[in-house]
Amino acid sequence: MPTSPQPIFTELLPGAAHWSMKIPKGFVLTAKDLEGGANLSLLFYNPENLLERYNAPDTLKCQHTFKLTTGHCLYSDMGRVFCTIVKDETNWIDTVCGVANKEKVAKKWGERSYQADRNQWKQNGYDSLLVEVAKYGLGKRDLAANLNLFSKVSSDTEGNLIFADNHSQPGDEIALRFEMDTLVVLTTCPHPLNPATEYPFRPVELTLTEATEMTLPVPPHGQDENQRGLENNRRYHCTHSHPAHSHPDHAHPEAQA
Repeated sequence: MPTSPQPIFTELLPGAAHWSMKIPKGFVLTAKDLEGGANLSLLFYNPENLLERYNAPDTLKCQHTFKLTTGHCLYSDMGRVFCTIVKDETNWIDTVCGVANKEKVAKKWGERSYQADRNQWKQNGYDSLLVEVAKYGLGKRDLAANLNLFSKVSSDTEGNLIFADNHSQPGDEIALRFEMDTLVVLTTCPHPLNPATEYPFRPVELTLTEATEMTLPVPPHGQDENQRGLENNRRYHCTHSHPAHSHPDHAHPEAQA
């Protein structure tokens, strides 16, 4: 998966943090699990129309899959492709389990407050995402089902969900190439099914580069559907100008609200 050799920027996002930025079409966001066992929850929105956002059911249905990995596209609820997974060293990305809320985190790991514990407080994914989307005028009703990078959840014959402990190893990378301008909102709070006895603070390194090619990786399934999704992108861009080589504006990571 060739990308520009020189990153535009690299950020270290600590555990229990949240972050957001607008990424233009033609750029690649690479996430690296630095210590193993990380979880990176993401949501996507169209910055020109925030009503258009990531649609997990359509993403899975049109590609005939329960898991996501290299070659899969991530769809909006308008049938367009936000981005393509061009690299996944974990070979399995969860997009069905969502994020934990304050009550679930307190029950599992106990409760801490930012006022008393600062960056060692036990933040939850739901509130983390809510803080970030609020910066763009969005609220609770705008939190759709999210993606969980570095986490694997399978199901048994009875339909029970099974969390794979230590699925992601130190140094594992996942790269997303953006097929349209996208507002990315994310958090490093732990996966809701993580069975760890201690609250897991797992950092993730984020690197942004410019893609050197825009060919579609061969997906495990759904090649025809993905071509139709990218055709929807092409038609959309025909009426929406996109400045060439525009570099994204970005905000610094925030480890607390």
